[in-house]
This record gives sequence, structure tokens and C-alpha cells, in this order.
Amino acid sequence: MTLTAATALGWPHVLLRLSVAAALGGAIGLERELRERGAGLRTHLVVCVGSALFTLVSAYAFVGPHVDPTRIAAQIVSGIGFLGAGAIIRQGLSVRGLTTAATLWLVAAIGMAAGAGYYDAAVIATAGALLTLGPLRIVAYRATRRFRSETERLLVEVAAGGSPAPVIEAVERFGRVVSLDVSQEADRREIAIDVALHGQASSPHVVAAVAEIDGVLEVRWSE
Repeated sequence: MTLTAATALGWPHVLLRLSVAAALGGAIGLERELRERGAGLRTHLVVCVGSALFTLVSAYAFVGPHVDPTRIAAQIVSGIGFLGAGAIIRQGLSVRGLTTAATLWLVAAIGMAAGAGYYDAAVIATAGALLTLGPLRIVAYRATRRFRSETERLLVEVAAGGSPAPVIEAVERFGRVVSLDVSQEADRREIAIDVALHGQASSPHVVAAVAEIDGVLEVRWSE
């Protein structure tokens, strides 16, 4: 037995729930947009509204003794993983986009809450997300800054086709490699390494160790 959504939920309520989802998802998306992230206002808004609509369809469009109203909504949790994976970008040894992927996952949950009419939870989650992405980020950075190692950039030039592996191995004896960028310029390859030196390590020791590697043409610290 199937019933249309109109018989269970009037269009004003449908409009209200989708509008709430759009407003809350858009608020988080705007924050990502202002920070120039890959997934911004439109993506977060669409994900939130889509999740709300799936929830409405799942709960109100199909009813009957053999129908599970949570079946469609449950697939949102796994389906949103595809969008989240697309937002994560690996650059060298660093990974970017994890926060944006998490916000996409969160706005899907907010959309489900709005679609189910659970407005309190949707608003509280949105407020918490904006607090986490804004003021809490600044507080966390200031609180942990004193415990972080200073990061410096080492520039190494090797012959074209040279592997960065020996350079990384040498640098890791003195510190932790934070990120790595490799670019090709004419007959040379430039390797830019952001490294956090250990407490007893010094810049001259790193330069001396890297300079001894076969194929290294030039090594210096970025000013």
C-alpha cells in the first residue's frame, strides 16, 4: 500500500522543512565559501536540502505494514561518503579538505533532522558547527601554538628525473617532513620540503647532509 506525501504532510510543512534545511546548510556552506574551500555555499546547501527531501520521501511518501520508513534515509549516511571523499585532496605528504568533508557529512545529518521536523537538533548542530569552524579554531590554534615546532622550508635542486626519496630520508634524520612539493624547471627538478626540526637539530646540519647526496645540485633554506 502506498500513499502520496500530500495525504500525510501538507505542502506548507514540506516547504518549511526544506527551507529550514536550505538556511542551515547554507550557513555552514557560506563559512566554507568565505574560506575558499572546494565545497562551498551551493554544495552544502544542496546536500542539506537533498538529505531533507530524502528523509521526507522516506517517512511520508511510502507507508504500509511492509514498508521500512528509515530505509531510504539510512542510505544518506553511506551515500554522502562519496562527496566527502571528493573534497579530500592530497598535496605531497599533506592532506587537505578533511574539515570540509566533515561539514558535508554534518549538513547531511542537519538536513535529515530538518526533514524529520526535529528543528531544535538541526539548529543546535548548525550553531555548534559554526562555533567550531570559527572561534574554536582560533582558540585551539593559540592554545597549541606554543607546543608546535617551527616549520621551515628547505629548497633542494636535483637533476631532471631525480628522485626525492634520498632527500626525504636525509631530512627525516633531523626533523619531521610536514609537506612536499616537486616541480620541474628546464633540466632541473626543485624539491620544496616543509620540515619541523627536532629540538637538537640545526639548519646547517640538514643542509650538509642533503648536499652529500648524489645528484643534488643545490640546497638552501627559503628566506
